[in-house]
Amino acid sequence: MKLQEYRSKEILARHGVPLLSGQTATTPEEARAAAADLGGAVVIKAQVLVGGRGKAGGVKLASSPDEAEQAAREIIGLDIKGTTVKTVLVAPAADIAHEYYLGLILDRSSKAITIIASAEGGVEIEETAKTNPDAILSLPLHPLIGLQEHEVRRVAFVLGLPADLRKDFATVLRGLYAAFIESDADLAEVNPLVVTDDGRLLALDAKIVLDDSALSRHPDLEAMRDLNEEEPSEIAAREAGISFIKLDGSIGCMVNGAGLAMTTMDLVKLAGGEPANFLDIGGGAKQDKVTAAFKIILDDPNVKAILINIFGGITRGDEVARGIVEARAALTRDVPMVVRIVGTNSEEAKPILAEANLITAESLDDAAAKAVAAAGAAA
Repeated sequence: MKLQEYRSKEILARHGVPLLSGQTATTPEEARAAAADLGGAVVIKAQVLVGGRGKAGGVKLASSPDEAEQAAREIIGLDIKGTTVKTVLVAPAADIAHEYYLGLILDRSSKAITIIASAEGGVEIEETAKTNPDAILSLPLHPLIGLQEHEVRRVAFVLGLPADLRKDFATVLRGLYAAFIESDADLAEVNPLVVTDDGRLLALDAKIVLDDSALSRHPDLEAMRDLNEEEPSEIAAREAGISFIKLDGSIGCMVNGAGLAMTTMDLVKLAGGEPANFLDIGGGAKQDKVTAAFKIILDDPNVKAILINIFGGITRGDEVARGIVEARAALTRDVPMVVRIVGTNSEEAKPILAEANLITAESLDDAAAKAVAAAGAAA
């Protein structure tokens, strides 16, 4: 779950990271009032969960409340990479002497929380990794003992921070690490971390991505979710207890098990098609859950066929087959469905599927090929 910048700053502030938090506004008039309250020059920043805000015109400086109001009027309603800006952050402007990048990620390849740091801040770190990889420090932390003092000093040295700012930097890095750990984050970054003309070290921007699987431990963080920027289908899936990610293809996938779902998507692509989603329906796929999954998949008008791939372990194949048939009868939109059920009671499932005239397959390769053909015929 991605957090908006102002929410990420709220979390970092709790852990002592020095920053300029500002105020949010949803109208130009509110932005004007916020600028008047803050006093002095301000920056108006679009609150969207995509990168490239500045290049898209979503970040503007204003030297007065009048300018802040006009800037907000230009930003609110702006489309940035398919997302409409509904909220802006009005924050005090800073005179920047130097910009740095500082982040923590959960690096699955090294099985460790890893510090990513660069003296080239203020730009997308992915671009720096492509153009100048030597400018990036990647420092895995010990999974049991965590961030150590010598690692703080090493990062500060690599960044080339002046000696008089290294104590302040330690506060920033320790605070970022504490926020990462306590919120069960996958990523926490400050970009840019700046040294101002008057010698202060400040986090001007912040980004935190939370581990969805840990949100049950953090109801306060769950409440920070911005539903305005989520796909309605993904919201419906979460409410139904279904793991779902919308993609851009034409073949809807309904699978039980995340690994099997990934394999199914791979074989759809191998057969020449494009998956329209990742969907893990989980174990015990009863009719209500199957119906919810169908509706979520078919909310996407690009879906031309559905591939249902069920492995029956605890799940009984005949129960799933009945659920598919009953759920299908309740749908208002009819698309071809290819069904593969193997495992527990898969033989009992066959006559149920045959009676409903559903396309069936024995192997996953065969199922993927039939789904691709069905989608092509329906296009």
